[in-house]
Amino acid sequence: MKYSTDVDPDRSATAYGYELHCSVKDSMNLAYAIRGMKVEKAKEYLQEIVDMKRPLPAVYHNRKRAHQKGIGPGSFPQKAARYMLKTVKNAENNAEYKGFDPENMKIVHISTYGGRIIKGMMPRAHGRATDKNTKTTNIEIILEEVD
Repeated sequence: MKYSTDVDPDRSATAYGYELHCSVKDSMNLAYAIRGMKVEKAKEYLQEIVDMKRPLPAVYHNRKRAHQKGIGPGSFPQKAARYMLKTVKNAENNAEYKGFDPENMKIVHISTYGGRIIKGMMPRAHGRATDKNTKTTNIEIILEEVD
């Protein structure tokens, strides 16, 4: 797997979520929200979304999205937030393993995009069939130590 940006390996730690079964659109909004945050703050933010205490503002794909109090169009993408939280924790553990202080780490790069499509089929009447494909999401996170 290749990351979409190059960073100094002596100052950064990386993590990659590969073919996760969650929405690409929700993952894009989550990535936009936590980009540039410190790791602890990002973990708290994602946990609040999973617990449905804070809605996520919809920056991308916000047509026909219900309005949430005080933020406008938004939602509670719990499944995508759970996978994103898992990937952030993985990156934090990788940073700790490399000898960095996890409390001084900042998310400098986060990217989400569509992964492989898992083909499926749903039988229909009169011997026909309809596609029932499962879309997957790839998430890449790069943490860097802040001075």
